[in-house]
Amino acid sequence: MSPRVALAVAGRVLTQVRRDHRTLAMLVVLPTLLMVLLWWMFADAPGGAFDRIGPGLLALFPFVVMFLVTSVTTLRERSSGTLERLLAMPMGRLDFLVGYAVAFGLVAAVQSALAVGVSVGLLGLDVAGPVWLLTVVAVADAVLGSALGLFVSAFAQTEFQAVQFMPAVVVPQILLCGLFLPRELLPDVLGAVSDLLPLSYAVDAMQHLVASAATGDVWRDLAVVAGFAATGLGLGAVTLRRRTA
Repeated sequence: MSPRVALAVAGRVLTQVRRDHRTLAMLVVLPTLLMVLLWWMFADAPGGAFDRIGPGLLALFPFVVMFLVTSVTTLRERSSGTLERLLAMPMGRLDFLVGYAVAFGLVAAVQSALAVGVSVGLLGLDVAGPVWLLTVVAVADAVLGSALGLFVSAFAQTEFQAVQFMPAVVVPQILLCGLFLPRELLPDVLGAVSDLLPLSYAVDAMQHLVASAATGDVWRDLAVVAGFAATGLGLGAVTLRRRTA
């Protein structure tokens, strides 16, 4: 892999995103708006409901948005023939994927910083751990969504099919990540499945930060999320096709 080529790809992607105002708004603003909606929903609920569910959704929203946008964007590059032209140049598949990951990682940093800043500063989300680490976890979750989106885009023929991977890849993780029921209370089989899903560790990291100032468990969960993201990029490089058949 060539860092120079990967950075050139990242610059190209960022230029495209900057010119597409609707996609840019979805990437940067949507998670924050969803957190505001969530806070509004629980404004009159007793017992600090927003503090309980907010951290998990701070992990979930960037993951889902980046998964969707990345999978559709990558498929569009392939179906339009752009990817084939790019790979005809001195550029490997990993250069392409890392460039995309870097570009969307930078967007994720802005997205996550905005969502965390509004949630903690304006909406009053109570965080026991360091706020900057909360932002780091949110960025890692968004990069994870991008990596999985890059991977699954190889198996789709159309943009609609890319969207169809949402219920297959994302929804089971939402159900089993601990948002609706603590993972330790899940049936044994579902608990074992939950242990294999990356979003479980993303939600765990957020919940640890809110509950305690100790960061050991957070760094462990963050390492697992990063490992899943790296694996997703590696698998994406293996399965990436030059164009849609």
